Amino acid sequence: MVDDSRAPPWGASLVLVLATAMVGAMGGIVTRSGKALWYSGLQKSALTPPDWVFGVVWPGLFSLMTLSALLVLWRAKDLHAASRPLGIYFAMLMVNVGWSLFFFGLKQVELSLGVLMALWLLILAMMGEFARISKAAAWLQLPYLLWVSFAGYLNLYIWSANPAG
Repeated sequence: MVDDSRAPPWGASLVLVLATAMVGAMGGIVTRSGKALWYSGLQKSALTPPDWVFGVVWPGLFSLMTLSALLVLWRAKDLHAASRPLGIYFAMLMVNVGWSLFFFGLKQVELSLGVLMALWLLILAMMGEFARISKAAAWLQLPYLLWVSFAGYLNLYIWSANPAG
């Protein structure tokens, strides 16, 4: 049961927004610092977007992710009801930055593909949990799921087209 008559939990909302922004920033820092010569020297799919596209897409996705999680927080009957879906959300954030660390930071393309698969599964689980509280929140995650699916293709292509070493 959703109780729309009560005030949103502003403290928890602030933590959620700041944590999401911090993860986005951390991923960006790891990506920029590890990208230089290594990434530009890799064979990539013809479908790989230009770098500027990533700079547009990721902030949009993080905005949708944040809005979606806030909807769950605000529509849950209490913080306890939101704890499972938001626990998955925070786990997903950690795995998201983990992919950047493995791919760009450690240059472990094969391992980063495994991390990306875990991320994809977490997004699906999160969408399922979000839908129990807010169907709109679950649907707001669809662009993220699609982008991570595309990133999986790009990651797999790089792994298969570039000999390890």
